[in-house]
Amino acid sequence: MPIIPKPSTAPSTRSEELRSFIFLSVVMAPVLAVLTVAGYGFVVWIYQMFAGPPGS
Repeated sequence: MPIIPKPSTAPSTRSEELRSFIFLSVVMAPVLAVLTVAGYGFVVWIYQMFAGPPGS
């Protein structure tokens, strides 16, 4: 029977939480916003390749 190590449950420190918040708000939120807009633009571009431009 393998020995399963107990997960560490040490509380995070204030500096770790601040670093995580800054990473999420300064890096991840803009990256996700750009990827979302770029993905939508790509989907519209591919759709228009098959369906034609609007009004045609």
